[in-house]
Amino acid sequence: MKTKFFDYLSEYLEYLSVERGLSSNTEQAYRGDIIAFINFLEKSLVFEFEKVTKPVINSYIRELRSLNYSPTSTVRKTASLRGWFKWLSANELIEHDPTVSLEGLRLSRYLPKVLSANEINTLFSQNLNNLQKAILELLYGAGLRVSEVSGLNISNINLAQGYIRCFGKGSKERLVPIGDLAKRAVEAYLKERNLVSTGNTAKTQALFLGVNGRITRQEIYKLVKESGKLINKNITPHTLRHSFATHMLENGADLRVVQELLGHSSVATTQLYTHISKKRLKEVYFALNE
Repeated sequence: MKTKFFDYLSEYLEYLSVERGLSSNTEQAYRGDIIAFINFLEKSLVFEFEKVTKPVINSYIRELRSLNYSPTSTVRKTASLRGWFKWLSANELIEHDPTVSLEGLRLSRYLPKVLSANEINTLFSQNLNNLQKAILELLYGAGLRVSEVSGLNISNINLAQGYIRCFGKGSKERLVPIGDLAKRAVEAYLKERNLVSTGNTAKTQALFLGVNGRITRQEIYKLVKESGKLINKNITPHTLRHSFATHMLENGADLRVVQELLGHSSVATTQLYTHISKKRLKEVYFALNE
């Protein structure tokens, strides 16, 4: 039986891209979450929106839990459904939004792993190639997101003045300063990169090149994981970004400054993102509100 699920999904994704201006990575995340739900509906012999009820969605959430999805992933997938059904209802494509009465899922506060200063020093003292070192320097030394590193073009780097122009969530642009170690790492990589003279990769404006042109997020994850093995640590790009923020705050950096460097729209996000002491948070809070 042909359903309208996928037709309406295509329209919704176009709305996210064109009207809300979400990045392609965010759009793909929504797509994956909603397609997984549609597959669940069809497996459950639910082929019409009128049959999508609160009990059906709760059954889906129970299935996610039975498949050992983390609370964070479950909440994200549920939020994707809320957004889709809210749009469907607003555009009068369905009569009732079955997610309106869903109880909000509670999340325990998750604090990502953070490397100590000694572990960072050990990591960078290893025998890293130029690509590894440059990427690790931007993830830790500048606190960039993995998608921001992947999306960098050569024109985004100003080594003379020591800053990077990057585009974060919602395509928000910000300037991030880089230190001497990061500059030297990028310079060394660029000299090596410029030796590439064959294939389409030589013509791309992408700063970091992977197997098929611009380096992908997956390739960066793999690179970071391999680097972590050198210090017997299972790390991700987020580990380095979180370490950057934590070390900045532990050394007395202003919370607002770290917020700007990370590209957070709210200072509250920065507070949750870092596990600094309550005493330090109080000091910064009162300093901001004097």
